[in-house]
Amino acid sequence: MNTVARDPDLAVTAAAAAAREWAGAAPTARAHALDAAADALEAEQAELVALAGAETHLGTPRLTGELKRTAFQLRFFAKELRAGTFLDVRIDRADPQWPTGPRSELRRYRTALGPVLVFGASNFPFAFSVAGGDTASALAAGCPVIVKAHPGHLELSRRTADIVQKALARAGAPEGVSGLIEGEQAGVDALRHPLLRAAAFTGSERGGLALARIAADRPEPIPFYGELGSVNPVVVTPEAARARGAEIAEGYVGSLTLGAGQFCTNPGLLFTPADGPVDEIVRRLRAAPAAPMLGDWISAAYVDGARRLASLPSTRKLVWPDDEAAAGPRLLAMDLDTFAGDIGAAATECFGPLGLVVTYDRLEDVAAVIASLPGQLTTSLHGEPHEGGELTDLTAALAERSGRVLWNEWPTGVSVTHAMQHGGPFPATTAPTTTSVGTAAIERFLRPVAYQSWPPHLLPPPLRDDNPWGGAAAGRRIAEPRRLSWPGRFPEIFTVQ
Repeated sequence: MNTVARDPDLAVTAAAAAAREWAGAAPTARAHALDAAADALEAEQAELVALAGAETHLGTPRLTGELKRTAFQLRFFAKELRAGTFLDVRIDRADPQWPTGPRSELRRYRTALGPVLVFGASNFPFAFSVAGGDTASALAAGCPVIVKAHPGHLELSRRTADIVQKALARAGAPEGVSGLIEGEQAGVDALRHPLLRAAAFTGSERGGLALARIAADRPEPIPFYGELGSVNPVVVTPEAARARGAEIAEGYVGSLTLGAGQFCTNPGLLFTPADGPVDEIVRRLRAAPAAPMLGDWISAAYVDGARRLASLPSTRKLVWPDDEAAAGPRLLAMDLDTFAGDIGAAATECFGPLGLVVTYDRLEDVAAVIASLPGQLTTSLHGEPHEGGELTDLTAALAERSGRVLWNEWPTGVSVTHAMQHGGPFPATTAPTTTSVGTAAIERFLRPVAYQSWPPHLLPPPLRDDNPWGGAAAGRRIAEPRRLSWPGRFPEIFTVQ
């Protein structure tokens, strides 16, 4: 296997050649390959963390934890493969007396889409890059993956790809199941390739929308799963501000400055009572040290975005460095009416440790403003347990505008687990019905296929009665045509195997 394919056509063609074999491999075989990749990455931890540190300035503790998360993701999807529920097998036995007319036997499951292009992210050089969550979920689904390396950590990408490709090969994966390309034009060319079947992206709204249009304008459009940005609004109720003002200020500043604010779940927007903990937030943020950002291009974009927000009418600078070009923490403020009057500009993401505080006089006015926000990855509410009905409209508005709603917690922790939802309404993502974190992420790279009246020996393994994949079709829903004696009932009983 070649670590980097200079020609994107070669990478996609090789992936397409491997697609049928990889999709047809037993889930346990794919699970073994994912485990092998995780083991190989952890075995080279010292070298990889050093490479990542040199290119991203994120620091050894953060990068070590991120590498562990990346290995865990691969093993977590391996476990999901062995469970087999992702196949969503449904079997309807033939029924000549079906109420809408005689029904043939139908057997349905989900199978791999085909070659997937993953655009590596700048801010997570392990967890959202070459061997990150998009790659893990696509490989688990049975899709070969071509990764477009992020220019912010090219050496790390090359080394990671080399380790993963060799581990997959040793585990029996076909050549072409993992590929790496470099360069903006190579990414565009791969996205346009007729053999590509889906793409995943984490990055800026501008870049993501440009790629989404390319995916949609192809002669054969393909799914494009883009995570494009979010300001992740947080609302503090008057009750919470009075009861826990200092605690909330501490938590907000910690979340806002974590990783120099370079998280897609950074809480860039805070709604708080006019007499809330703003002064305490200012005091703590002024004491927070500036941290190096991922690169000069990130710092420059952050400073430009901060200046744009600060230039909006009636915006107050609460925390602002003496050096205008410095990439340190910043805090701006405006009142609710001002924010609502220019919500399009005021609610734009500024990637970095900048917070915009929006002060309000009446909590009941906040729900309508939240409802007018663009789609978000997360929304958060800090309230008190005894608060109830007065929060109903606000809670509904928060859930309508985001994919994950938090109570008395901060959004900059995205756990890799079964129930995680990391996605949200546009423009947070281009596909609000999906997630890029958690086991449900595998669903992005699967499509359902139903076989009608096929002879058993020609069916895919998980659809056969003597399923050779065994536990890999756990939870199969099988509808047996049992007649029920009372009228008005659905005439079948589903048994789950």
